[in-house]
Order: sequence, then structure tokens, then C-alpha cells
Amino acid sequence: MDRCIYGCFTITLFFFYFFLLTTSSALDSGHHNLTGSGQINSNSVLVALLDSRYTELAELVEKALLLQTLEDAVGRHNITIFAPRNEALERDLDPDFKRFLLQPGNLKSLQTLLLSHIIPKRVGSNQWPEDNSGRVKHVTLGHDQVLHLSKTKGNGKRLVNSAVITRPDDLTRPDGLIHGIERLLIPRSVQEDFNRRRNLRSISAVLPEGAPEIDPRTNRLKKSAAASVAVPAGSPPVLPIQSAMAPGPSLAPAPAPGPGGARGHFDGEAQVKDFIHTLLHYGGYNEMADILVNLTSLATEMGRLVSEGYVLTVLAPNDEAMAKLTTDQLSEPGAPEQIVYYHIIPEYQTEESMYNSVRRFGKVKYETLRFPHKVAAKEADGSVKFGSGDRSAYLFDPDIYTDGRISVQGIDGVLFPEEKEGTVKKPTSSVKKVVQPRRGKLLEVACRMLGAIGKDSYLSKC
Repeated sequence: MDRCIYGCFTITLFFFYFFLLTTSSALDSGHHNLTGSGQINSNSVLVALLDSRYTELAELVEKALLLQTLEDAVGRHNITIFAPRNEALERDLDPDFKRFLLQPGNLKSLQTLLLSHIIPKRVGSNQWPEDNSGRVKHVTLGHDQVLHLSKTKGNGKRLVNSAVITRPDDLTRPDGLIHGIERLLIPRSVQEDFNRRRNLRSISAVLPEGAPEIDPRTNRLKKSAAASVAVPAGSPPVLPIQSAMAPGPSLAPAPAPGPGGARGHFDGEAQVKDFIHTLLHYGGYNEMADILVNLTSLATEMGRLVSEGYVLTVLAPNDEAMAKLTTDQLSEPGAPEQIVYYHIIPEYQTEESMYNSVRRFGKVKYETLRFPHKVAAKEADGSVKFGSGDRSAYLFDPDIYTDGRISVQGIDGVLFPEEKEGTVKKPTSSVKKVVQPRRGKLLEVACRMLGAIGKDSYLSKC
């Protein structure tokens, strides 16, 4: 009896110690992979992502400034990351959409897109819903974004929304795991923002309207039946931009009711405000933004032109170039406006289009809003060089802002129109010419008559 009690107590004590050891090791392994200093250690799922085959996604996470946000999320709970393959981001993604995501002014859209690929809980491949149980909804780290997990009937492929899971449980760590998916998941809000920036939504809602024809000789409206013919939505304005900028009181016609017109289908004011904010966030172009908004009313005028359907390319000098302007260059009435007008091209040009033009044609001259002056461009040192001599500038920061209507290209100098060489005056000779007095008519007749009879020597003046 005593031996039984003693033996039973020993066995119970052994199992108690074994339970304590197992519980403590489980707690240590599930402590969200945090070190004593509160930082992520080398066995974290975030470290695995940055050092994995999903290099394109890791690069976007770094550009979106999301590492601290994800570290905080891992510190609170496990996460599940759906990582698109590199080919989906390199070759399959629309280049315009990728350019939209990488623009500084669209940082929130990029963050929303990336966070919508992350679920704040651990969902392994063995936790996928069966094909007969329908779709299961999971909230993501993105704002008001959800993902639906399901399986296809028949082959049983795992799906997240409509994308196929190509590598289930590809990387597994104590604080989360990564599933490889075939393509990028684009939230509806990000897609709508992209469409809005390209004006696709506004253009598709425009009904075709009639636009008048302009007589290029008189710059007046033609009174013909063809003037009432409807033009397709999104067509360029009929009026030249010179007439739209400075209409006369009675001679110049009113702006044509094209895509902008009185209804303002293009929100030019919002687009100009957006590109000025981008200049400020980009850094180094504060002086240009200050001139557009505070010293002049050019921002308002540019917004009106864009609303009426015109496109603009702004050659923006950086702050270092603007600081070299003298007081005399800015003190004359209207000088800031004339300087900026010479830096605005009434075309939509990007760094690629301008470089291709100068590579192909050598020297290209672009119209500016400072009529009739043009700005010359040519290839130099593998870039685009504007102007010539001391008044030249290089394309320094390409494609700071491009939305299909306004393009902003940063340059490292302030441009001025080329001065025409003055006419050279011919030096006057110091030799005095002797001017003979002109003879009268009567004297000429008398000399002619005397000469006929050989007596012209009688008059000394003959």
C-alpha cells in the first residue's frame, strides 16, 4: 500500500514537470518572434519576404514605406501574405498602372494595394474552405478591403478572390506564412483612382457635342452647316491655344464646347492642384510652385486650359536654378509670367517622347505659351538639353508628374528666348561728297541749242 502511494506520487510529479516544460517551450516559440529589444528577429516572415523569390513585391513594400507598419502587425498577431510572382509585376502589369503606383503623389494607393494582400491571421493551406462550402471572407490590413478564399470545383485549386494559389505555404515562419499567387490583386478603390487620374471615367460620361469650325485666316467662327457636326468625346479643342489664352473683346470666338467646355468634363483645377502638391512633396521645386500659386495667377489659367481640353508640358526649373535669377529679371512688370510662359509647352511630352524626338531629328523646336518664341531641344550627354549657350538647361528630373493631361519635367536651369542679333550699321565714310548744283530746265534747253550749232562755249555753265 505504501509502495503504491509512493510510486503513484512519483509518476504524478514526473508528468507535472513534463507539462510545465512543454507549455513553456510552446510559449517561447509562439512569442511572435520578437527579441528583447522589440525588433523583428531573423526568423520572421518579414525577413523571409525581403530575402525570398518575391523580389518585386519586397521592393514595392520598401517603396511604400510599410516596413514599420508590418513590424507592428507582426508584433500583435500572425499574418498571411499573398505574394504575386515576379513576372506578374514585371511583364504582365500594365506599364501605365505601374507608373501610376510609383508616382510620389499616389503613395496611399500603393499602400492600400499592398496591404490588401495581407491577412492579420494565420491561414494555412489546410485551413482553406472546401469547394462545397462556398467562399470565406477575411479582412485585410488594407482600409475596408477583404479577400475571399475558395476552391474550384473539380480540380480543387485554391483561390484568393479570382487568383490561383500557385505556391501554397511557400514560406512558413512562426509569426506568419506566405502563399505564392499568379497575379496582383487590385482593389476596386485603387482601380477607380487610376481610372479617375487618366480621365477615363469622365470621358466615357461625355455625350458628343458640336464644336464650331474656325477660319484660320480670320480666326473667326465659320457660319456653315458643318459647324453643327458632333465631334467625338475627348477630341482636342478646335480653337488654337493662343485664342483660348487671350480672347479679344469682339474678334476672337468663345472657347469651343469640346470635352471641357462650359460643363468642365476635365477637372483642370484639381489636376493643377495635384501636380503642384506633387512638386512640393518631390522636393527642390518650391520656388516654381510659389510662382504658380502666389506671385501669379498662372495656376488658375492652367486649370482653365486643362478643363477646356488642352494638354500642357511644364519644364520646371529647380530651386537652385531659380535662385540664380537677378532682381532685374524679376522686377519688370509681368516678368514672372513671361518666364513661366516660356517654360510651358502646349503639347503632352514625356522624357521618353522628347528623347526619342531629339535622337531622331537632332534638334527639335517646341512651341511655348510665350508666343511666338520657341524652345529648342537637342540630345546632349545622353539626355535632353534645352536652349543653347549659357542659357541652356538639362532634363534633370524626368516625369515628376504625368497624368495624361499635364506633364512636369524638372530641369536644372531657367530658359530665356534667344536674342535676335541686331542689324549691323554700316560705317559712314568721312569723305565729303561735292554736290553739284542742279541746272534749270531753261539753261539745259539753251545749252542744247548752242551745242547744236557749236557755240556752247559761250556759256560757262554749259
